[in-house]
Amino acid sequence: MCLTNSFDTLSDVKSKAKENKTIRLVLGIDFGTLSGRALLVNADTGEEVAWVDHPYKNAVIENKLPNSKKRLKPHTALQDPADYIAVLTKAVPKVMRLAEVRPEQVLGIGTDFTSCTMLPTLANGTPLCSQKKWRNNPHSWVKLWKHHAAQPEANDINRIGHKRGEEFITAYGGKYSSEWFFSKLLETVREAPKVYDAAERFIEAGDWLVWQLTGQEKRCLSAAGFKAMRVSRTKNKREWTYPPKSFFKALNPRLANVINDKMESEIINLGSNAGGLTDKMAKMMGLLPGTPVAAANIDAHAAVPACSVTGTGKLVMIMGTSTCHLLAAKKGKPVEGVCGIVKDGVIPGLWGYEAGQSGVGDLFAWFVQNGVPNEISIAAKRLGIDIYQYLEQQAAKLKPAESGVLALDWWNGNRSVLVDADLSGLLIGQTLSTRPHEIYRALLESTAFGTRKIIEAFTSQGVAIDELIACGGLAAKNPLMLQIYSDVTGRPIKVAASDQASALGAAMYGAVAAKVYSDINQASLKMAKVRKKVYKPKAANKKIYDQLFFEYTKLHDQFGRNPNSTMKVLKSLKNTVISS
Repeated sequence: MCLTNSFDTLSDVKSKAKENKTIRLVLGIDFGTLSGRALLVNADTGEEVAWVDHPYKNAVIENKLPNSKKRLKPHTALQDPADYIAVLTKAVPKVMRLAEVRPEQVLGIGTDFTSCTMLPTLANGTPLCSQKKWRNNPHSWVKLWKHHAAQPEANDINRIGHKRGEEFITAYGGKYSSEWFFSKLLETVREAPKVYDAAERFIEAGDWLVWQLTGQEKRCLSAAGFKAMRVSRTKNKREWTYPPKSFFKALNPRLANVINDKMESEIINLGSNAGGLTDKMAKMMGLLPGTPVAAANIDAHAAVPACSVTGTGKLVMIMGTSTCHLLAAKKGKPVEGVCGIVKDGVIPGLWGYEAGQSGVGDLFAWFVQNGVPNEISIAAKRLGIDIYQYLEQQAAKLKPAESGVLALDWWNGNRSVLVDADLSGLLIGQTLSTRPHEIYRALLESTAFGTRKIIEAFTSQGVAIDELIACGGLAAKNPLMLQIYSDVTGRPIKVAASDQASALGAAMYGAVAAKVYSDINQASLKMAKVRKKVYKPKAANKKIYDQLFFEYTKLHDQFGRNPNSTMKVLKSLKNTVISS
């Protein structure tokens, strides 16, 4: 599939082929949860020339490994790194052909990746899961960001980190998440020590991808800081490092030398040139050897400058499978439940903050796939629209609180501010008269309440938020959702012009790596745009949502802050039964 900002059909694309042969291009490659996208962008204007989406063959591996009958444990989410390489070798050549451009026109390459997504490899970067000996061990595969099976390990990391007063605890808002690097690594050590011993490197998937492109192992400071504990000050207070050996030894003796033995490599800044494209990869991708490749970036983080944001006080909501909330500030302050506070981690020169919600697009998809009767599908088909559009149309007719239904948005655990994958969803207020579109609206509203919780966590600690900007697939397709978010938060919401903000941001960093621009600020000024449409809060709706948010908060604290919460008991019983 190919789309552009200015033309939509293949004939239109070809009509611009002659023009395309003269423009300077940068390539952004965005690796998402279910697919990877290759986007060609005019380096001078930011115009999106063409893009191709390539679905992963194995998607998300949750139940059984490929060619295996053995059931995986609950909350497992794995991937096959071969699917990532397929994006490079299939989507990139296709987008080049589609746009009818020459390899020499591509001046730089930028990539972004869902995070934390971790994999074990040999010393040369060969994924352990590609080796016959380890193919049937789930711990040798990529552990995707939504792999939540390591919650017990996260609990132990937090317990020991708090006891020792480790700096990373403060940098992560008081809790380290099961989604992140060392929770997954500790799980590997405990459950598959032979895999741990065989793995010569443990690496973020984004950094691994850049390694494959350039032949050089270099790690970006963003993922290292936000996901892998590289937030501790050195003695001179000027540099950052990982926690001490004694901390890792306290987690597990095997981990004492994990940094030196299995992770240590050059750390590079966002926008840095990680190296030139290797001859092998250039041939496979249809590009020139030596083409500059930018340091790896986190997918949501890449979207920030693509939303015209390079300064402070602007909260960017990257809305997709999950939602990430990114903010830049002049100073770093402790904030409950943030996913990291990292200097230079979002915008170089500023402190980057990350928060988020683990299930947003996933939540709506779950409901459409599992909670909607056939009559809804028939009605949508009759109108020539999909089920999401039908539910949105019906939900838009409701006033706030009209359904009497309220939900908690934890159907994939809570990322911020509670940082707990053991929490689960809640729907309250249903009666025999409750209809699917009423539940759908309640789920939309629940994610808006979750975002308001995050905003209040920032502002209550003196971290200013002056503006909200939304981007991502959900932002582009769901006007009702954005209006609800505006009403719930009481704030106007702008929307990025690009539907492919992460890929565009990756391309912009590729332009910086290629020295088309001196820094990301200049690239953003030339290449990024926001839409004219601004969603503004409606006072009457805001008044009602304030009341609903009060009730949401009561449920939030009752079920989320209680260590003996019914949710936790249910999760424990479920795991026990499945494992028996």
